Amino acid sequence: MSARTASSEPSAGASRADRVADAALALLAARGMRGLTHRAVDEAAGLPQGSTSNLARTRQALLELAVRRLADREARVLALHELPDPRQGLDSLVDALALATHRALTRNRELTVARYELALEATRRPELRVHFDQAGARFREQLGALVRAMGSTDPDRHVLSLVAWADGLMFSCVAGTFHSEVPGLRDVRTGLREVLDGLLGGLPGGLPGGLPGG
Repeated sequence: MSARTASSEPSAGASRADRVADAALALLAARGMRGLTHRAVDEAAGLPQGSTSNLARTRQALLELAVRRLADREARVLALHELPDPRQGLDSLVDALALATHRALTRNRELTVARYELALEATRRPELRVHFDQAGARFREQLGALVRAMGSTDPDRHVLSLVAWADGLMFSCVAGTFHSEVPGLRDVRTGLREVLDGLLGGLPGGLPGGLPGG
């Protein structure tokens, strides 16, 4: 998987709905939930006033639009279509997950902050929680299938451990006490390898020595 193949930047020529959703995500990252208004989205997207309301008349509809777009863009960060075949071994999975995590920590940092804003809002809006959880299910299911194929005896628990580790690292380095100490790709990979060795230890595959630092 190449770092150049998985940018989450808004696409040139995006539809009006995507432009609105991208502007909403940028506002969430920059101003938080209070800064997200229909008028502010129109201004940030460079659209005539009323454009956002025409697409998403209520705040709930606007949040749902943002969640759907977040899922699409994070799928590019995670490069789900490039996750390895289980037959390629544990190292391939470590490489893929390390790249995805490092992207979220660096050039997709704004998107990660927006996800935290939406996750917190979902705790207060059950109707948004449904959409937020559905958006995240695709990655969890694919990761579960991978660890199961690699011999996991408890894939649900192992996926939870992996996601918790990655989420904890991202929160600490994006919004927490380590925000000024973002680890390089090599360090992220080493941490992931330690976690996966504990979960799936005994599988074949050694740690390659030629991975470039982030």
